[in-house]
Amino acid sequence: MSDKRFCLDLNANDIKAWCSDKGVPSFRADQIYKWISSGVIKTEEMTNIPKDLRSKLEEDFIFGGFEVISSLTSKIDGTRKFVYKLFDGNVIESVVMRYKTGLSVCISSQAGCKMGCAFCASAKLGFGRSLSSGELLAQVLISQRLMDERIRSVVIMGIGEPFDNYDNLLGFIKLANDPDGLGLGARHITVSTCGLVPKIEEFTALNSQVNLAISLHSPDDSLRKQIMPIAKRYPLSELIPACRAYTLKTHRRITFEYSLFAGLNDSDAHAKALAKLLSGMLCNVNLIQANEFPGSDFKRPSKDRVNRFKDILNSQGINATVRREMGTDIMAACGQLRRSTVEGGT
Repeated sequence: MSDKRFCLDLNANDIKAWCSDKGVPSFRADQIYKWISSGVIKTEEMTNIPKDLRSKLEEDFIFGGFEVISSLTSKIDGTRKFVYKLFDGNVIESVVMRYKTGLSVCISSQAGCKMGCAFCASAKLGFGRSLSSGELLAQVLISQRLMDERIRSVVIMGIGEPFDNYDNLLGFIKLANDPDGLGLGARHITVSTCGLVPKIEEFTALNSQVNLAISLHSPDDSLRKQIMPIAKRYPLSELIPACRAYTLKTHRRITFEYSLFAGLNDSDAHAKALAKLLSGMLCNVNLIQANEFPGSDFKRPSKDRVNRFKDILNSQGINATVRREMGTDIMAACGQLRRSTVEGGT
């Protein structure tokens, strides 16, 4: 990783300070920030900035990267997946989905993932590095430019574990909230974690309005440890109390992501055990009909089995919904993203 800061890691005050240090007129700082806060990260596109000033910027900061090496569009629902090559050669993926409320983008927090969840495609290809705050922001801003439409919400559920990149995650949230930049409200951001309990506790202490989602996928430790190595370090006896503490502190509903795998965690008994585990908590269970990918041993259950599981949860007083499938034909759904290059594209 270069010692230089990525251009989108800079806020308006950073640029003003840099211009002051370089003897550059203050109005140039406003021009530069206007460009980068709109997702322009190549200095040659900054048409009202003198060439010598652009050269100075490139000497001190990282510009460029985020080359779109593949763009895929779902024939099912129009979901778009963008595969980006970063300035250092690492590859990440972002997914833009359309809802009635507008566009939502699922962004990656790392190039690769250390967590090793058995059902996730990105776990198979090793770990590159964590992304900077600005690189998280870039995925949102560049998505807006590519779609020519404002992004209304962000979910940090792509490649990587956001809480394993905690400081840069918080930096991204601050940048995204900036009214002079993206101006995205905290309630329009959702962070998903596989269960790093100490970071959940830190996040709870912030009393943020950012939404929290937990990848659960099993109501008992024995099975969860088989499919999610993090459960060996942070068992349910630690995870669930941390989640309850979050809801009590923030008064916000927590979401539990539960992928259903045929014959593994989708029985009536599993549903009843899950309802007992979450009883009395302010929460929603988001059921996912497991998304398959080449090389995976996990298969999706029938829709009838998914609906049966949901009905049991609802009957036990647990609010449960089935996630709408989006982008499965372009490997853009939950668990299908990976840090390798996707060939082809439209």
